[in-house]
Amino acid sequence: MADTPSSPLKDKNYNLVTVLQLSLENAWQMQTYIEDAERQGDSELASWFRRIQENSQKAGEQGKQMLLQRLQKENG
Repeated sequence: MADTPSSPLKDKNYNLVTVLQLSLENAWQMQTYIEDAERQGDSELASWFRRIQENSQKAGEQGKQMLLQRLQKENG
């Protein structure tokens, strides 16, 4: 990951937002890998990619809920 410049906007939710974005992006990217593995007849690899995708989706959903709760709490 590239170095992130120092920013006055980097607060306690910055890392949460970053990991949320990365989790959802990873889940999306896994679909390509799943399709590639299936096209090449490698069901074992496709299955492994699916498990990673499910974990990333779960992390993304948890992150969205956590962010929502934090923003609601901060904004009254």
